[in-house]
Order: sequence, then C-alpha cells, then structure tokens
Amino acid sequence: MDATATAPFLRHFRDLTDPRRHNVRHVFTDILTLAILAVICTADDWDDVVIWAKARHDWLKTFLALPNGIPSPDTFARVFARLDPDAFERCFIAWTSDLAKALGGGGDGGGGGNDVVAIDGKTLRRSFGHAWDRQTIHLVSAWAADHQLVLGQLAVADKSNEITAIPKLLDLLSINGATTVTIDAMGCQREIAGKIRRR
Repeated sequence: MDATATAPFLRHFRDLTDPRRHNVRHVFTDILTLAILAVICTADDWDDVVIWAKARHDWLKTFLALPNGIPSPDTFARVFARLDPDAFERCFIAWTSDLAKALGGGGDGGGGGNDVVAIDGKTLRRSFGHAWDRQTIHLVSAWAADHQLVLGQLAVADKSNEITAIPKLLDLLSINGATTVTIDAMGCQREIAGKIRRR
C-alpha cells in the first residue's frame, strides 16, 4: 500500500479547509485519515484515536506522511474543534455515498439497488459535556442496512426537532434506487413521505 491508497478517500475532503494558521507539525490529511479510521474501528475519544494509531504506526506509515509521528489527543481536539462542521459533514456524506456505490449499491448512490435505508433519531451515549448541565447530542441518521453504513446524519436540539431535520438530511443524500425507506411514527408526515418518493 502507498500514498495513492488514500486518494479515493481524500478527494472527498479536498475542499475542507485546514483551520490551523501556524505551528503546523502534522499533515492535515493525516489527521483526518487517522481520526476517521480510528473511529470506524470503535475509538470513542481522542485518547482512543492516539492509542489505535500508535499501535498501527508501521502500517499507517506505508500510506500516510506522519512527519512527526502520531498527533497528540490535544492536536486532534484542536483541529476538529476548529473545523467547519457543515463543510466536514458535506465531505463525509459524499464519501459514504461513494462508498455505498462501491459496495454494490446500484442506483446513483446513497440508497443502493436493494438497500433498506432506515432513518431514525438517537441520543448519543455519554454525549453530555458536563455533569451539571447534562446536555446531550441527539442525531437523526440515515442507515444503509445492507451495507451497515451510515449515509449521513444531522444533529438536532432534541427529539421533537427530528421532523424538521429529516427533510434537511434527505436533501444531503442520494437514495435513488433504495427499495425501502423506513422511518418511525414521528416522521410519518405527508411532506416527508413526498420528499422520500421524490428523492
């Protein structure tokens, strides 16, 4: 494997701006690649990302630059805190849509030929920032069941906001070719059903 191995992945993130201005010790695309690979492999936080990456340093070095080794947890935290979340989301959804196609999805992406796409909201486990405010993150996700792949997701203020988030999520996705789209009772609105059929 060499640096060309990451090219199909990185082309989806080429328009994502590196938020750092100075004291840059690590390659931006290395940071993105490490974070996404580690999270796919069940890393829960930046410490987990670093532990995962250090354990695979020799392999990672075959296709990443890593001029100063594996970034610290603080480096990952600073970079991702400064990223434009909407821009990152667009890049990530473009990548997962292409990934679904590559896995044999059919259609023009997203949903795939025989896919079941499940749209549902979940509150993230351990997502509250501080014990005193107990604020949690609630997401609405589109899940390609056949490929076990998240096609896209949007954060919402709470469960009641799913109705407004679902049409926005659908605008980001290509579900053409999906044979079935499931949604819970809260999302069973004429406008949402019409948008699913049009998409």
